[in-house]
Amino acid sequence: MGYSPDRINPGDKTHRLTNVIKVTSGSSPEAAAFVDALYGSILEAGTHPASSIKVAEASKVIENTQRDLNIALINELSIIFHKLGIDTEEVLIAAGTKWNFLPFRPGLVGGHCIGVDPYYLTHKSQEIGYHPEVILAGRRINDGMGTFIGERVVKEMTSRRIHVVDSRILVMGLTFKENCPDIRNSRVVDLVKSLKEFNAEVDIYDPWVEPAAAEEEYGLRLVDAPDPGTYDAVIVAVAHDCFRKEGLEKIRSYGRDQNVIFDVKYLFPVSENLARL
Repeated sequence: MGYSPDRINPGDKTHRLTNVIKVTSGSSPEAAAFVDALYGSILEAGTHPASSIKVAEASKVIENTQRDLNIALINELSIIFHKLGIDTEEVLIAAGTKWNFLPFRPGLVGGHCIGVDPYYLTHKSQEIGYHPEVILAGRRINDGMGTFIGERVVKEMTSRRIHVVDSRILVMGLTFKENCPDIRNSRVVDLVKSLKEFNAEVDIYDPWVEPAAAEEEYGLRLVDAPDPGTYDAVIVAVAHDCFRKEGLEKIRSYGRDQNVIFDVKYLFPVSENLARL
């Protein structure tokens, strides 16, 4: 058997199959050599032969686990900074002036890799008797962000004397990341569930998603286009370029006279009547 873990990044037009290095491996030296030669025949960037399938798979798992933990750290910092009354984006921009600071941003962590792969590693770790504390702590933080954002929006609404029960809320974006149609393991679903638990009526708008796919996967119906002047709160949950192009004023127009605009992904500069992580 030969094995090469995938390095496909949905929606990425730069890092394609032929121009990224692929890790290759096999269950025997002959299989490993065959697979490496096969990939080497089409890859411009070349290959990295691993000594075993275990090493190859472990490399895949920690690629995603490392990113998961970095985002979890920033998510936790955003929670702390919010409680301290500090704008997280301002802090990250300031820290980013240091040459080796990593430019991660808070948000919802889903998808079929980052939100899943760490559990394979932690399950195997527990099987051999070791409880992985750091990895699972990161997973708990990231898995809880949908509920946290939902509660933040409700508090923002309450502080502006907007009645939450029977309110109308628009969630912009359902995919697990920007500029792609992939909804697998999308944590936006957690946000929607959290808002519905407060008896709010939630509409979802995402031009990247096929409505039939959203209904089949999650039982969610999408709106074709938001109606102006309709919503008590608007949440920009995914950083699609099309949302950025709409602009903040257009997005504000979806809200009623008294409303909350919550920018999860920092698409827009901080301004009056704009809440964010």
